[in-house]
Amino acid sequence: MFYKDDRLALFIDGSNLYAAAKGLGFDIDYKLLRQEFMRRGKLLRAFYYTALLENDDYSPIRPLVDWLHYNGFTMVTKPAKEYTDSQGRRKVKGNMDIELAVDAMELAPHIDHAVLFSGDGDFRPLIAALQRSGVRVSVVSTIRSQPPMISDELRRQADNFIELNELKEIIGRPPREPREVREQAPEVETAE
Repeated sequence: MFYKDDRLALFIDGSNLYAAAKGLGFDIDYKLLRQEFMRRGKLLRAFYYTALLENDDYSPIRPLVDWLHYNGFTMVTKPAKEYTDSQGRRKVKGNMDIELAVDAMELAPHIDHAVLFSGDGDFRPLIAALQRSGVRVSVVSTIRSQPPMISDELRRQADNFIELNELKEIIGRPPREPREVREQAPEVETAE
């Protein structure tokens, strides 16, 4: 499905990809992800979309965002909106669908193949529009998590579905070794 002369663009729905990988029990090494798709074609852009809580002193995603920005990814961020739901739970809202769709449509005349890292069914009309523009679309998500992270409509619309779990060995970070808790064995007296 990939051709060496293809002009590629990656569109990564950050929160959706994170949830899919977490559901499969691994972390993504974004350097390896970028290298893998550079190998598959001529990578023009790798977009990463995420909403950020601006009022937090420390955001756990900030180091990733900074690393991606310095390592060849085009970062698209916006402030997340924080609110309290009717049960008094703190919720964060930060949908990046419109930004991703606009970027994909603007880039469509310059690419042969778009790779969407999301399982969100809201992207089905975007995929159809890209296809009408002559762009092939691959979707990377998973059906192997519980529940599956990809909508059936999105999977059917895509030219190619890539099961995220099958990329695990290529783009997965090696699991971190748990820190050993070294306990000294009690000294045992031996009778001589």
